[in-house]
Amino acid sequence: MKKNLFTLLAAFVGFTSNGQTIESIIGSDIAQGEKMKSWTAEALNTAQDSSNKIHGDELAKQYGFQGGLVPGVTISAYLIHPAIELWKEEWLNNGYADCRITSPLYDKELFTVDAEVVDENKLNTTLVKSNGSVSANATMSLSNDLSNPPTRRGDELVDDNFAPPEASFEVWKKLESEGCKAFRFNWGGKDPLVYLKDSSLLPDLLQPDLGGMANLSFLLGCSNWILAGNAYMNPWVHLQTVSQNYRAVSMETDLIAEMSVNKFYEKKGHEFIDVDVNLFDQKDNSCVMTINLVAIFKLRGS
Repeated sequence: MKKNLFTLLAAFVGFTSNGQTIESIIGSDIAQGEKMKSWTAEALNTAQDSSNKIHGDELAKQYGFQGGLVPGVTISAYLIHPAIELWKEEWLNNGYADCRITSPLYDKELFTVDAEVVDENKLNTTLVKSNGSVSANATMSLSNDLSNPPTRRGDELVDDNFAPPEASFEVWKKLESEGCKAFRFNWGGKDPLVYLKDSSLLPDLLQPDLGGMANLSFLLGCSNWILAGNAYMNPWVHLQTVSQNYRAVSMETDLIAEMSVNKFYEKKGHEFIDVDVNLFDQKDNSCVMTINLVAIFKLRGS
């Protein structure tokens, strides 16, 4: 099951590997095409207790995986880590990222992120597991024109008693025509979500103990949470996000997430969902990020 599923995912996102060694960014003094030291870390499953049991060992093994899957948004944060090191807060204020997951990554698994500077405003990264296989890849850039950010629609905020319907083509069609529930998420609190077990290994501007800005595991995670909050899915698999930052998110910021359904379809027995999610600062309703999310909401045979 695992081989067939991720063969499909690789084909879906159009990923191919040419065997080129790309090295990651550790500083901002870099010339076009320059190769530098790779970034290596230990993967952290940030969603072991999620209602999506694909992140737990028991159900994941039923689908042929070695164990619970590290969330796609966490893998995406690993891919984006070199961009934060390179461009720092400038990327959090106007950075673009297209992150594609092609094979599973597991808790405590060692990985390396290789990167290449395409030009002064563009960076490509690849996440390689310790066995040499590629798990994900991304393109990041700095955006020059952010003159027309989305505006908040005012979608109805979900209440505590809301129970989402089970995801299906009929449910997605209804959400597409009638609209989705909005959700509120807070960056901060006693235990903010981070993508490494030791938060001191994060870039300084992302470390919660230093009053850090919201990291991409949290920000992209908001798109996962609002998707699952509007339609119950178990198990489901995150495939790709395309995101645009408009402003860094400081500690103790409440965000309002609004979602719209783009399309839903079947491919080789798997059922896919494609949504747009916009994140707004609750205080002034300004857009801080847009996210396009593609996922398999129903695996073949589930």
